[in-house]
Amino acid sequence: MKLWRWLALAALPIIMLGMLFFTVIASDDEEDPPNSALITDAMSLSAAVLKHRLTVEKYCREFGITDQVMVILAIMQVESGGQGGDVMQASESLGLPVNTLGTDASIKQGVKYFASLVKSMKAADVDLNTAIQSYNFGGGFIDYVAKHGKKYTFELASDFAKAKAGGKQVKYTNPVSDTGWRYAYGNMYYVKVISQYLVTDGAKFDDKTVQVIMTEALKYQGTAYVFGGSTPATGFDCSGLTSWSYAKAGITLPRTAQAQYDATAHLNIKDAKPGDLVFFHSTYNTADYVTHVGIYVGNMKMYNAGDPLGYADLNSKYWQAHLIGAGRVKR
Repeated sequence: MKLWRWLALAALPIIMLGMLFFTVIASDDEEDPPNSALITDAMSLSAAVLKHRLTVEKYCREFGITDQVMVILAIMQVESGGQGGDVMQASESLGLPVNTLGTDASIKQGVKYFASLVKSMKAADVDLNTAIQSYNFGGGFIDYVAKHGKKYTFELASDFAKAKAGGKQVKYTNPVSDTGWRYAYGNMYYVKVISQYLVTDGAKFDDKTVQVIMTEALKYQGTAYVFGGSTPATGFDCSGLTSWSYAKAGITLPRTAQAQYDATAHLNIKDAKPGDLVFFHSTYNTADYVTHVGIYVGNMKMYNAGDPLGYADLNSKYWQAHLIGAGRVKR
């Protein structure tokens, strides 16, 4: 008998035991919906970038921009994908040759530099997108925007780059560009590229309570689904994520999706508001009817513990097949 057949037969008992173990465990909580059913409002940060999150958070605390962690991670994604030493491409901001800095020094300098841009942004009374574009263009762009309406626009970025490049154009192939070129100074599309990795629809919500819930939930965007997980230390499954996040707003939810459904006032999904829960049935075989829960964020989208944690479109075929409706937490 060929070697691969012997190996297959030897592995069969282990595989069957693993399947039995998962079947027993699965009856206690929600299953992870298929990846094909998930879409996100923002492109996912890579695992290589997310592994640097704790370092980014450390330096954001040090330089007083704790509210900009996701922006820094998005910049890292665009600059390097989290790969190599100078992950923030920050060497040049110190007047050093490209890729001089190591990983920790790069993150520290990148955060420090962006913090300085945020400070200049506030002093000039311009918006955050101006500071983001300035990470690519340099601080002179902040002064330029301050003199031209105090609010970032792509047209201002394009005009600034055109003037700096003397009108010279170079090839640029990226889905954010419909022309196939950019001016030969920095990247006038930088804000558009960065914004692909930032949540926009879910950035602000109707009231303080919902904002607290989503601010907490969004901390874990892009992390892996963990069966039975209910804390940041363990990771999250669907009802673990909702119970943890709502607790940050002073709202106590039961632990399982079925129990959360039983504790809410039920309504049609068309009447749901940001902060409501959204429930699903029969996503796996169990005695409970309700097997999955997410946080409704508006526009037929939810934030939930898929794999990875993130946004999903409730109009998708998968979710429509299992949708029960929304539930409003009784406060």
